[in-house]
Amino acid sequence: MTHRRLPSLSALRAFEAAARHLSAKQAAAELSVTPTAISHQIRLLEDTLGVALFIRKPRQLLLTPQGRLLLGTLADAFDTIADTVARLQAPPARQVITLSTTPAIAMRWLLSWVCILRSSHPTLDLRIHASHDVVPLDGVTADLAIRYGRGPWAGMVSEKLFDNLFVPACSPLLGLTEARDLPRHPLIHFAPPNEKGSPVDWPGWQKLARIPGLDPTAGLTFSDETHTISAAVSGQGVALMSRALIMDELDSGRLVEPFGPTLPAEPFHLVYPENRQQDPLILAVRDWVLNLPGGQCVLP
Repeated sequence: MTHRRLPSLSALRAFEAAARHLSAKQAAAELSVTPTAISHQIRLLEDTLGVALFIRKPRQLLLTPQGRLLLGTLADAFDTIADTVARLQAPPARQVITLSTTPAIAMRWLLSWVCILRSSHPTLDLRIHASHDVVPLDGVTADLAIRYGRGPWAGMVSEKLFDNLFVPACSPLLGLTEARDLPRHPLIHFAPPNEKGSPVDWPGWQKLARIPGLDPTAGLTFSDETHTISAAVSGQGVALMSRALIMDELDSGRLVEPFGPTLPAEPFHLVYPENRQQDPLILAVRDWVLNLPGGQCVLP
């Protein structure tokens, strides 16, 4: 390691202030010392360097050529130090990232765990874009997304979060235990807006179950999964819901899964652009999502 041979820092500060003001008195006021102390430090510096830094006249200080040279160097050095200290002391800039997902995933899975992301990344502001629409991950509308489907998505990295299984569910207050009794209860339908592909619904379930007398098109219909779940919890009928999204209700007994069959659906993936795989903001949200309860696993 190189050892720098430098004069006293106090002497350099005293000289720089006096040279800038061309006044020992004003330098003393800036540094909260006496003019005598300033003069002493400057004399010490001149003795160390072996050159005169000031031409001293009555009530006036003038810089020698050597003094002007040293002042220029010290002014730049002290400015650099001051800028660096200011950057270190300044509060870090806030960063924003947008995660797109369905309303139900946002409300029933993500929101309970946002505190974990906030704790590990206090300067990161997460914006959740809740919609059933597939939006562009262009860094404007959204940066990454939790998507329902099998992929692949062109130009995107996709990481599987969990499998998706639809099951009949209802309040235990209905007393429903056998599929043959289902026609005596209202069906609750979830019909998301702008649905593309083959939705998992009661008509599809009836093709497997073949329950006599069941009209799979009748009943209540909601465009939002959270409303569908609320209606089932309140005893308004039997819903066909993603088991992953009603685990809290099933565990607490507010909903029961009285019978089958179950219907497999497309899994959920975390999706983000290939060209942002090393983006620290993407990685922060990715690590948060993949480590949430239920992430990267097959739910029962």
